[in-house]
Amino acid sequence: MSKTFLFAGASSTIAIQAALLLKDKGHKIIGISRKDKGDSYDEFYQVEKYDFSALPDIADTIDGIVYFPGTINLKPFARITPAEFIKDLQINCLGAIAFVQAYLNNLKKSKYASIVFISSAAVSIGLPFHSSISMAKGGLEGLSKALAAELAPAIRVNCVAPSLVNTPLGDKFVNTPEKMEQMQKRNPLRQVGNPIDVANAITFLLLEESAWITGQVLAVDGGMSTIKN
Repeated sequence: MSKTFLFAGASSTIAIQAALLLKDKGHKIIGISRKDKGDSYDEFYQVEKYDFSALPDIADTIDGIVYFPGTINLKPFARITPAEFIKDLQINCLGAIAFVQAYLNNLKKSKYASIVFISSAAVSIGLPFHSSISMAKGGLEGLSKALAAELAPAIRVNCVAPSLVNTPLGDKFVNTPEKMEQMQKRNPLRQVGNPIDVANAITFLLLEESAWITGQVLAVDGGMSTIKN
């Protein structure tokens, strides 16, 4: 049976890959983005920001939503300004709150609804220069568990927590052979993730194959967060 899924941050490489996977299965995908890249979507809305004043009204029953917007702001703690901390929190966490609240009634119309957030392996590991992103994504993980408890059994809520993925957002960390090799050595599988790796995890958590999974943080990180070798 065809389902309808809604993506915020729909222009991201991982979002587009997940949309294509779901469309291949016959599902309808609606995209929302601050950028104009709607070719991969059945419907597409361009917004200025992710809050109630900007998000479009959508009448459809929505079977799953994914919040993709994120940042990689890596600096020594002492050099991160209050404005930068607030910006990371706004983009990664507060925007997700507005997004879920805006479409919660749409999700409640579905018999098998699912919410997926994108966190980071940095939350569980503890990495230097990651204080701002770890704070913001840690809040998102806490939100996902609280919502999973509050919205059960009607709506499942989970996080995917990748390590570095080879996308435009992370390009500055892998844009030379030397940088790529250094990043590959940071996890036991000796690989930098590809968008399809994360997209597969997201689509799994949206669909019935994961019907007995909620309140979880699924690490997609080559073993970085759990294994030393």
